[in-house]
Amino acid sequence: MTQPSTFRFVWQPKLVLRGAMFTGAMLATLLPIGATSSVAAFKDSPKAIVDEAWQLINREYVDGTFNRVDWQQTRKDLLKRNYRNRQEAYVAIRTTLKKLGDPYTRFMDPQQFQSLNNQTSGEMSGVGIKLEANPRTKQLVVAEAIENSPAAKAGIKAGDAIVAIDGKSTKNMTLENAIGLIRGEIGKSVTLKIARGSSSPFDVPLTRAQIEVASVFSEVKQEGKLKVGYIRLSEFSSHSSEQMQKAIKDLNRKQVNAYVLDMRGNPGGLLQASVEIARMWLDNGTIVKTVDRKGTNENFRAVQGALTQLPMAVLVDGNSASASEILAGALKDNRRAQIVGAQTFGKALVQSVHSLSDGSGIAVTVAHYYTPNGTDIGQKGVTPDVRVDLNFMEQKNLSESPNLLGSARDPQYQKAIAVLQSNPNLANPNPGKVPAVSSNR
Repeated sequence: MTQPSTFRFVWQPKLVLRGAMFTGAMLATLLPIGATSSVAAFKDSPKAIVDEAWQLINREYVDGTFNRVDWQQTRKDLLKRNYRNRQEAYVAIRTTLKKLGDPYTRFMDPQQFQSLNNQTSGEMSGVGIKLEANPRTKQLVVAEAIENSPAAKAGIKAGDAIVAIDGKSTKNMTLENAIGLIRGEIGKSVTLKIARGSSSPFDVPLTRAQIEVASVFSEVKQEGKLKVGYIRLSEFSSHSSEQMQKAIKDLNRKQVNAYVLDMRGNPGGLLQASVEIARMWLDNGTIVKTVDRKGTNENFRAVQGALTQLPMAVLVDGNSASASEILAGALKDNRRAQIVGAQTFGKALVQSVHSLSDGSGIAVTVAHYYTPNGTDIGQKGVTPDVRVDLNFMEQKNLSESPNLLGSARDPQYQKAIAVLQSNPNLANPNPGKVPAVSSNR
C-alpha cells in the first residue's frame, strides 16, 4: 500500500507511521561549519543520523524553547563526538531526546520503526489468525481466522489449537514467540500443525500474505425494545475509517434504533482517521483544533457527511487516549452523543513521524490539540457525561474475557443502554428517523 511521505498522528508512543526521508542534498546543508570531511563521508557516517534527528526536532518540535535546552549548543556537542557505529549514534539520540521531557518525542531503531509502522498501517504480513493462550490448558488457540486470509481459506477455525509451527512444538512457547514465528515475509510459507477436537493433529501449509487487520467490530444487539448498533473501535489505523463506514451503513440497513460506540482501551492512532470517523457521525461543527509552536491554528470541521443521526452513546475508559479522545471530545462538545464510562487518558499532543536515511525513525510532537469547546484535556482527559468506574473484579473479568464486552455482565455498556433507553426520542423507536441524543449539560 502506497503511503504519502509524511503523517500526523495522535497515539500512545508505541505506534508510529512512515515519514519524510532526508535526501543527500539536504544532508549537505547539515554539515558543521568548518567540517573537513566530504558530504558523502558525512552522509554515510553514524553522525549523519544524529544530525538528521537534531534537524527534525529543530524544525518541528512544538516547544520552541526545547524545554529550556540550548538546542544549538546541543548540536555542536553531538557533532564533536565520534560514533564508532550506529548503536552509539542511537544511544546519543535517545539521550538527547530525554532532555526535552516529552515521552512522545522518541527515536526508533530500524526494526522498531518497521514493526510499529506495520501496526499503524492496519496491515501485517502473516496468515491471518488471531491467537490466544488457553488459560486452562496453556495451549495456543486460534481466537479468530480473519476473513479471506490464507488461514480462513485453508479452513482453520476459531478454537483450533496450534501444536507446532514449522515442526517446532508450541509447548511452553509464549504467545509473542509464536506470533513471531508465524509472521514473516510475504510469499514465504509456514506450516501449522493443528489439533481439532478428538481428531489426530494435521499439518496445514500456508503462504504468508499482506493481511488487513480489522479495527472495527460491529453487531446488532436487542436490548428490550431497543435495537442497538454496537460498534467496537480498537484503534485508528489507515483502514479504520473505511471499516467504520462499512459498519455504519450495514447497521443502518439492519434498521437499528441507536448506536453504542465502544472506544474503551483504544490507544489512539492517526489524526486523519479520527477526523474522518467524526465526520461520519457529525453534520456540522468543529471536530478538533490544533496549535503548533508558532501559534498557528488549524480547525478540522464536519462537512455535512454524517451517515446517521440516530442517538448514540460512547464508551470510554482510562486507556482511551489520543485520537479516541479527539473523537469523544468532538461528539461530546457538539452534543451529538452521551459519553459513558471512566475519565480518559489525557493525551493532547500530535506527533509527526519521519523515517531517517538508515531506516530508523523519529516521532516529533508538533502540535497541541483542543476539543471544539477549547478544552485542553492534557493530563486530565475527557470527562464522561455519565461516569461509571469499574471495581477491580469488574475490570479483571472484562480484561480476561473480552467476549463479555457489550454484554449483560458489562456495567459500563449496560449504563450506556440505560442512557439511550431514557432518551425521550426513543419512547417509540422509529429506525432511521430519530434525531441525535441531546446532552443534559
